Amino acid sequence: MAGGLAGLLDDVAALAKLAASSIDDVGAAAGRASMKAAGVVVDDAAVTPTYVQGLAAKRELPIIRKIATGSIKNKLLFILPAALLLSEFVPTLVEIILMFGGCFLCYEGAHKIIHAIKGDDHDHDEPSVVKGPEAEQETISGAIRTDFILSAEIMVISLKEVIDESFWSRAVIMVVVAVLITVVVYGLVALIVKMDDIGLAMASRDDEASQRTGRMLVNAMPKVLTFLSVIGTAAMLWVGGHILVVGAKELGWAWPYDVVHDAAHSVAGVAGIGGFLEWLINTAISAVIGFVVGAVIATIVDRIKGNKHDAPAHAAAH
Repeated sequence: MAGGLAGLLDDVAALAKLAASSIDDVGAAAGRASMKAAGVVVDDAAVTPTYVQGLAAKRELPIIRKIATGSIKNKLLFILPAALLLSEFVPTLVEIILMFGGCFLCYEGAHKIIHAIKGDDHDHDEPSVVKGPEAEQETISGAIRTDFILSAEIMVISLKEVIDESFWSRAVIMVVVAVLITVVVYGLVALIVKMDDIGLAMASRDDEASQRTGRMLVNAMPKVLTFLSVIGTAAMLWVGGHILVVGAKELGWAWPYDVVHDAAHSVAGVAGIGGFLEWLINTAISAVIGFVVGAVIATIVDRIKGNKHDAPAHAAAH
């Protein structure tokens, strides 16, 4: 009995060591996967604060909490099971879906740039100022629907990074990614949304330093949102373009990847800054590719929308 107990304890200790090692591996893999999705994460963090603009300050955090709850449900109950099943049985389809997602990112990034150049300030991500419980619920529902698209991108990009892991390792890693990304995004969103309230509270104090800091926070919020939007747009073009280049290679068309790789590798030997230049050129070319693809898609989409709007008027004329 004693020998059996000792053997059992040894097995338990070995399993504990294996579990500890697995946790480290999961954490590292989750970190890598999350970083791959950074471009979409930034855009998600930039979009969400617009959904609480115009609402009473006391309703901002409750609404963000409801959107965050919807976001985690999107990731864990709908997107994750579908992504895991596809990665297990038809992994090539994951690559194809990822490339469609890359096209969407390119379209979103190019669409924002084109409309900014045209001076069109009416962006589809900007919600109307809303009041009342029914309008509030509509705002929450709209935010959760938008989050579903962004969350799907985040999860599929992250899954692609760990697709060579075993099924259960992928499942655990993706759960960690889903929770981590949601906490980071909506924690940041809550901080951004309450920045002006914190600033106003500090500005009302007697201390001159607090007043100065408070005014700075209030004035900084619009600039922070603008900065996040710019970074998010650039990141979408870079990530989207990179997804398309790598995906094309995975599906058998290696020429775009080879061109980008050779151009980036040509400066790798520059003393001191070779690594940075290699990353910069890779990123810049990927972003240009992303913009070109996105601009083509945006042109097609605008043309289709234009035809739909013109059809009723044309029919009425006859």
